[in-house]
Amino acid sequence: MTVALFARGASVSSVAALVALHAAVALFGLAGLFGKILDLSPLAIVLGRTLVAAVALGLTALVRREHVGRNEPSMMLNGAILALHWVLFFLAIQVSSVAVGLLGYAAFPLFTLLIERRGRLRDATRAEWLAVVLVMAGFVVLVPRPSLSDATVQGLLLGAFSALTFAWLAVRNRRLVMAHGALGLAFWQNAWAATWLVVAVVPIASTMQAPSLDEVLALVTLGALCTALAHTLFIASLRKLSAHTASVIAALEPLYGIAFAALLLDERPDARVIAAAALLLAAAIVVSGRALRAR
Repeated sequence: MTVALFARGASVSSVAALVALHAAVALFGLAGLFGKILDLSPLAIVLGRTLVAAVALGLTALVRREHVGRNEPSMMLNGAILALHWVLFFLAIQVSSVAVGLLGYAAFPLFTLLIERRGRLRDATRAEWLAVVLVMAGFVVLVPRPSLSDATVQGLLLGAFSALTFAWLAVRNRRLVMAHGALGLAFWQNAWAATWLVVAVVPIASTMQAPSLDEVLALVTLGALCTALAHTLFIASLRKLSAHTASVIAALEPLYGIAFAALLLDERPDARVIAAAALLLAAAIVVSGRALRAR
């Protein structure tokens, strides 16, 4: 029901937007597991993910007889940013762990706030600065020792760069979603992400491992459920929520991912991970409460 309302661009409350956003973040958290499950390069994983997502979103629009909007230069750039974001994200997970890669990505709210302030889109509130401090405190707690040779530090840095690209994308989508439907916006940027990745993969295709049938099925699940549906819900929530609000709630992604990893991959979090996750949860509670009071 929520998906249908968002896809048609209907007016929804802040509560519905928050529900959709949390659902999207949970699916994004689940997506992190595929970086460990699939024995493929990040380029191959993201190519499969975006290609399946674009097809799924295109078919959804066709069945619903919904126009996906025009292909514009802004969509080309969004696709490039999205492709880079996910390649960095899966690379972070592969060099470290699901938990570390996701917690590195949790720097997303800080970057979003900095981008919005630099662009003079709005001023930050005290609650938002508090949420950023909590997120960054969680980031610091997780670092065992400041050495680039440490796998945890490598994963955090790659996750942070992934967060920077997604913050940029979220701010851009906040502007574009008012003029384009969530479904169309998600379709075009996934289609362009897949296009850019084809360009990158073709020259090195002979050196890459072909996916097995099980891996193809996993990529279909990743693309349809954790990308097409999740991405549409995330973009649609920006109709009612600011990019920064969405970014701090997205800090819950590590919590969902860690829980899924513990349940499905037996990847148990240690004390550092638990402490960092607790700080991220506090940040999400702060910003969620603010969004509900503002509705």
